[in-house]
Amino acid sequence: MKQALVLLLFTAMVACNPKIGAVLRKKDLGKDVEMVTDKGTMVIRLSDLTPLHRNNFLQLVKQGFYDSIRFHRVINHFMIQAGDPQRRTEARTDTVPARGPSYTLPAEFNDSLFHKKGVIAAARMGDDVNPKKESSGSQFYIVQGKAFTEAGLDSVETHRLQGRKLPAAHRDVYKTIGGAPQLDSNYTVFGEVIKGLDTIDSIATVPTSGRQGGDRPLQDVRIIKARLVKRD
Repeated sequence: MKQALVLLLFTAMVACNPKIGAVLRKKDLGKDVEMVTDKGTMVIRLSDLTPLHRNNFLQLVKQGFYDSIRFHRVINHFMIQAGDPQRRTEARTDTVPARGPSYTLPAEFNDSLFHKKGVIAAARMGDDVNPKKESSGSQFYIVQGKAFTEAGLDSVETHRLQGRKLPAAHRDVYKTIGGAPQLDSNYTVFGEVIKGLDTIDSIATVPTSGRQGGDRPLQDVRIIKARLVKRD
């Protein structure tokens, strides 16, 4: 798959302070995110290996930032994208570029976090204007992806990853669960859906405007409510 994914600072945590940012507390760092959408509910667990992205996302959820925001870009067998605050009220036929808050987050790449099905990762601007691969302050995507063959993964390594080899364990996952290996080490993965993978499929298969129309869903698919919940 050769679709171009043109995807669009959080202060460091002070360990001795129970408050992190404006509304986040230390106890919130161990919570999951329940995301209720028009197509079902997902539970997302964020990674401690990406503390800047984790804290930022938790804080936005706690502030209600994502409530009523639409999934504005959907590509079946690839990913679903949301997080543009202007996508609450603008008409479905708008053609303006996706946006986000004025700040960005530095990339937090980790070899153990890769683009298997169900992961959540930060959207960002392209390399031509963003060589450090800094993440959007609010936009994210969730990978649906597809299952790859050995030959398909070899092709991704050669043509999309500039010869970089995928670890054997990652290849096994991409051949079974599936994902989007062409994005590895280019976008920050900061968590994964642990419940509700079928909701990703339900959103990913909605009719869209197609590539020329920005892959915009023809009917609204919204995040009805996102909230912090205790881990099971």
